[in-house]
Amino acid sequence: MIMGVIRGRINDPSIASRIAVYTLSKGLGVSPLEIYQMPFSMFRQFLLIHSTIEELKAEELNKKIKG
Repeated sequence: MIMGVIRGRINDPSIASRIAVYTLSKGLGVSPLEIYQMPFSMFRQFLLIHSTIEELKAEELNKKIKG
């Protein structure tokens, strides 16, 4: 079920929000409870920043592997 949500095959907003909270919690190194206390706009901005940084890391890793 969780893998289906992560891969976009299953639409379950409650699981998707928990995955987002978990991801941001790990990325920022804070408790999930702290994430729940954030204003939604801040949560959304931090999640976007985190996902962008992770994309850049993946691109750099692919460059090193290929070249």
